[in-house]
Amino acid sequence: MENFNVPRREDVSAANQEVFDSLKKGLGMVPNLYAVMAHSDTALSNYLAFQNAKTSFSNKEKQAVNLVVSQVNECLYCQSAHTLLGTMNGLTEDQTIEIRKGGAAFNNKLNALVGLAKEITAKRGFISGDVLDKFLAAGYTKGQVVELVMLVAEKSAMNYLHAITKVDIDFPPAKSI
Repeated sequence: MENFNVPRREDVSAANQEVFDSLKKGLGMVPNLYAVMAHSDTALSNYLAFQNAKTSFSNKEKQAVNLVVSQVNECLYCQSAHTLLGTMNGLTEDQTIEIRKGGAAFNNKLNALVGLAKEITAKRGFISGDVLDKFLAAGYTKGQVVELVMLVAEKSAMNYLHAITKVDIDFPPAKSI
């Protein structure tokens, strides 16, 4: 199987060069998994629009979803990235590990979110009513069920892309659990 190279700025289209510049300005770097999307003239900007779409979930909640989805999908790249981002959004490293294991006993509402995100991912949407009931009883809405499916899909796309491309992880590696 052919390896995917990580394109440099000068190797990509003018539109992707602009996206690279924006990422570098905002993040200080162009993560390898984002850069590999620039093999396509449209994928990177389309993905970033999807990733940055409006949501009623907080950044902390989004990172919790990203962590558990990436764990279920066995994506060490995304586990690593979202461990860093999770700690930047109010989670401790121990909490990121607990979330990756499928729970968040330290916060009832977050626990319900993580449980549903894990089940949506693992069961490809064929969830049990109990997990959904716990999510709604924790104070989330039916609209947030819909948003959660979108977040799971967005993160799963990146997990799958890394599984295919196997680009080097350019974040501090997440601890094994």
